[in-house]
Amino acid sequence: MSINQTDGVIAAINAQGGVYMFGRYLPIWAVILIEFCFAFLLEVFVGSPCSYKLAVKVFDPAKNHPMMFETAIICATVGIMCPVMSFIAALLYYPYYAGFNVITLLANWLKLVCFNFPFAYFTQLFFIQPLIRTVFKLIFCRNRSVQQAENQAA
Repeated sequence: MSINQTDGVIAAINAQGGVYMFGRYLPIWAVILIEFCFAFLLEVFVGSPCSYKLAVKVFDPAKNHPMMFETAIICATVGIMCPVMSFIAALLYYPYYAGFNVITLLANWLKLVCFNFPFAYFTQLFFIQPLIRTVFKLIFCRNRSVQQAENQAA
């Protein structure tokens, strides 16, 4: 912001011509859309199926507490998605203007994994999972109580 003499981050990004991705500057909306598409497609086709299979290998859903099984799925999802998304980010934001070098790509990837993994793991485990569990309890407990009342009335 100080280089571009702007008051906000978005204004600074717009002043420099966008965010550097694919070796060129793209508008912020395009960057967000590209990242969202990559994350969504990877989660649907790779992250969820593989994390469930990994969790089933360790825990038996019929014998173990559901929260333990869900936690195993979350840990497996973070373990799969964080390195894969970090590698995609290393490719997308690679400094192509300096020429391509595999060692630089791998170093950027490892740096991103080291930055992203702790945040992703602890955020998923301690904030997102409890929030989603609470929301689902509120939604489905209400529906369950309505169904039970209808069944008793019938």
